[in-house]
Amino acid sequence: MIHVALHFIVPLLVALAFYRSRWRNAAVIMMATMIVDVDHLLATPIYDPNRCSIGFHPLHTAPAIVIYAALFVLPLIVGGGERS
Repeated sequence: MIHVALHFIVPLLVALAFYRSRWRNAAVIMMATMIVDVDHLLATPIYDPNRCSIGFHPLHTAPAIVIYAALFVLPLIVGGGERS
């Protein structure tokens, strides 16, 4: 349970330390990155220290990783979000 708690406490502390003016947004964004690990709840057992997540969990497969990479690169290609 300490490990799970740290997944929320550490992003909050980092947001408060480095993004003081936008700490809520920063904390939410950092915590939202953990959504990819929700598929761990489908595994039996949920946590296995000898199991590699890549290729085992549905959101950790090669097709999912390709989609994540495309979602990362898409704004760079389209040019949206540029601020002057």
